[in-house]
Amino acid sequence: MNEIFNKALLPMIKDAYEEKDGILGYRQMTIKLNRERHLTVNHKRIYRLMGILGLKSVCRRKRKNYIHSTPEITAENILNRDFESSEFGTKWLTDVTEMKYGNQNKAYLSAILDLSDKSIVSFVVGHSNNNELVFKTFDIAHMTYPDATPLFHSDRGFQYTCKIFKKN
Repeated sequence: MNEIFNKALLPMIKDAYEEKDGILGYRQMTIKLNRERHLTVNHKRIYRLMGILGLKSVCRRKRKNYIHSTPEITAENILNRDFESSEFGTKWLTDVTEMKYGNQNKAYLSAILDLSDKSIVSFVVGHSNNNELVFKTFDIAHMTYPDATPLFHSDRGFQYTCKIFKKN
């Protein structure tokens, strides 16, 4: 059954390839056949059959350019895995956690935890993982405990290593 369908697909693929002067790769070929011929064909099948026919797109997909940057380490690891504290407000941990809800929704929880009693000092929930979320969390902690001068410990994620965070 599959072999018969594959043999019927081969001339369709070759015709579509020649019609578009070899521009179509397997992704666009799949879309074209599924839409114009009202087929339901998987992209992996098209990829395999184009390989059998020796057809490749003459156009290459543009690569995404990423800016490689050296991660900025803000401070050495002073805490050094000593996650114990006898006094409140001397050692605080912070992190941002992604939570998924519904079909495709995400929320981000930024929290600060005190190591003396493992209590949450402050937290903020938002819909985007950005510096504003982290700054709000720190502002609430500072307003709630203005006299505290804790040692902050984080996972050195992008929110905590950026230049704006260092200034604040």
